[in-house]
Amino acid sequence: AGTRWGGHTPEPPEPTLRRLSHYLLADYQKGTRPVRDWRTTTNVAIDLMVYAILSVDEKNQVLTTYIWYRQHWTDEFLRWDPAHFDNLTQISLPAESIWVPDILINEFVDVGRSPRVPYVYVSHHGEVQNLKPIQVMTACSLDIYNFPFDVQNCSLTFTSWLHHIHDINLSLWRQPELVKFDRSVFMNQGEWELLYVLSHFQEFSVKSSDSYAEMKFYVVIRRRPLFYTVSLLLPSIFLMVMDIVGFYLPPNSGERVSFKITLLLGYSVFLIIVSDTLPATAVGTPLIGVYFVVCMALLVISLTETIVIVCLVHKQDLQPRVPDWVKHLLLERATVLLCIQDRKKFSQSRTQSSDTSRQVENNDSTAKLNHYGGEDPRECEVAGGTRPAPPAFASPAEGPPPMDGVLREVASIRRLLEKREEFRDVAREWLHVGYVLDVLLFRAYLVAVLAYSVTLGTLWSVWRDA
Repeated sequence: AGTRWGGHTPEPPEPTLRRLSHYLLADYQKGTRPVRDWRTTTNVAIDLMVYAILSVDEKNQVLTTYIWYRQHWTDEFLRWDPAHFDNLTQISLPAESIWVPDILINEFVDVGRSPRVPYVYVSHHGEVQNLKPIQVMTACSLDIYNFPFDVQNCSLTFTSWLHHIHDINLSLWRQPELVKFDRSVFMNQGEWELLYVLSHFQEFSVKSSDSYAEMKFYVVIRRRPLFYTVSLLLPSIFLMVMDIVGFYLPPNSGERVSFKITLLLGYSVFLIIVSDTLPATAVGTPLIGVYFVVCMALLVISLTETIVIVCLVHKQDLQPRVPDWVKHLLLERATVLLCIQDRKKFSQSRTQSSDTSRQVENNDSTAKLNHYGGEDPRECEVAGGTRPAPPAFASPAEGPPPMDGVLREVASIRRLLEKREEFRDVAREWLHVGYVLDVLLFRAYLVAVLAYSVTLGTLWSVWRDA
């Protein structure tokens, strides 16, 4: 009855987790390194797994990655007997309540937006495990010369910022081979592909002072070039192919010049569009940028060659004759060298032009005879000498006055037609020279473009397979 009316209900026992937490943190001092003997070195084992490559800023030389970071160490003041706490062997404690090593990444340029994990796991042996995801923004020497087939190697150096190696030493949590090819959590759908992660331990000292332990992780990534190949390389290749096809337009027409100018303007617009896509740094230029500049230079050379050929083959009334050495080199030697099938036509044109010049001279002399004799000697031959000869005392001026005027007009028209035919022969010779020179320059241009393309393709293939 006393218990029922005057007693009270006993309080339930304190939960094991709260009792163990109070037991561990009651007299804990997080400001000192957790060792009973100060000569004991605290060994921190670290590990990381790359989760994603967020961005690669070539201009600012910054790599942003998202990693899963793990570290564990032994805290000699966080030990207990599981038999006294319901066989509890592991407990989570606030990270702010215990000592945590001051391990940072040397390449940090920004704290990023890493999620905060407020707890750590502690086992009954005193082993503390700190697992957290980190968004890492680090400085990295990015080499963009091989863009878009570039491979980047960026380091993450973990070290204690204050404690030297006798206080805090670093080691790997797992074997280096397991760390190297671990892509179990990597998101493999972005622009960059993770090749491997190398690990290396070294001691670092500044000006013969105390040494510090450093654990380096080399994150090696490779860019996927398909997008840049489709959007950058293929349009440029198509424009260069059209430039080569444009050489098959007749050189004596003005369509080729306008076509080449249109291609040059189109390529200029293309370079303006892709200028924002190309990575830019203050120390170097990617090879693809050099490729675009050289392609632009080849288009300019092609346009210049077209203008020269059009100037050669364009008909001009005051155009001089083709020099003999040009005929010898282009119409004879070059046709054999270039295996031009109709080179006999060029030699015939030379013969016709020489015959035309001789015919012009004969016609001039004949015209003079007609002017002074009043008759064509060929008419005398046809008549067989049956026509009576003029009297010996007759003079050329005694002929009928209308016939003299007609003969002079006919002779002038004849000389004009012969002169025009001579100009046509000269223009035809220059046209033949222009055709041969056009074939010669086109084949030299084609060889240069092919050699340039093969060289770049070989270099990019070697870099991609390296």
